[in-house]
Amino acid sequence: MFEQLFTRMYPPSEGPDGMPLWAVFRNGDLVVPTERMALLDSIDGIVPASTGSLLIGTLGDRPVRVLEISEDTALPGDLMTVHLRTLLSDAHPGLSSIADYAHQLLRWMRTSSFCSSCGQALALADGWGKRCSGCGHISYPPVSPAIIVLIHDGPRALLTTKTGWGKRYSLVAGFVEPGETFEQCVAREVREEVGVEVGRLRYVKSQSWPFPHQVMVGFLAEYASGEIVIDTTELSDARWFDLSDLPELPQPYTISRQIIDLWLSEVSDPGPADLPSAG
Repeated sequence: MFEQLFTRMYPPSEGPDGMPLWAVFRNGDLVVPTERMALLDSIDGIVPASTGSLLIGTLGDRPVRVLEISEDTALPGDLMTVHLRTLLSDAHPGLSSIADYAHQLLRWMRTSSFCSSCGQALALADGWGKRCSGCGHISYPPVSPAIIVLIHDGPRALLTTKTGWGKRYSLVAGFVEPGETFEQCVAREVREEVGVEVGRLRYVKSQSWPFPHQVMVGFLAEYASGEIVIDTTELSDARWFDLSDLPELPQPYTISRQIIDLWLSEVSDPGPADLPSAG
């Protein structure tokens, strides 16, 4: 199914005729067939076909529609729910991407009833924007950019952990502030959280992170100077780890682990870098 291209659509488009595929959510989790992770071919036995839904795009020649059911809705025995983190870890990337998009749109529709400027009611405008009935202000689904960065110095990396993470260590991360570039955010977050300065940056990749609406922008950063001084309101520990003695790391589906794995592959077998510099 997901070898076909998902194409996004926006209101007021009505989409193609034909039987839709359904992304159904219950209590934030996606409803899928018990024997596989996939969109639903039908909502029979869950809710009436007339239940309000959102058209979000097409997969092949089939429209893809989204709806949210109450958390006490009983599911037939051939259906189950899966958390978005499970989809990121175990599902086809195509399904995970559609579910991510659908989940964020449902949250937007649920939490954007009133204007943040004047408090009047909002109504759907073209696309996923909502226009205020009072002042005319238009709002859009939020996307919050955040950086995540691996600080490295030869064969060692500076990793951090937080209360509740157990033995797992990860990377410095933080939200981009108004007026900041991604590069400036990297330098500031590193300085604030672990007290060191970084030099050359390399952009690695990005990852949508729907908890609730982040996009993580990943970097490698060369250590420049300074001793570790942690922000104890953010972290419980930060330290240098040699590549031969790394702690428990994040799961492979996370951008943090993918950046760590890239660094490990490069420092174990150094060669010409094939990624562009950032700044």
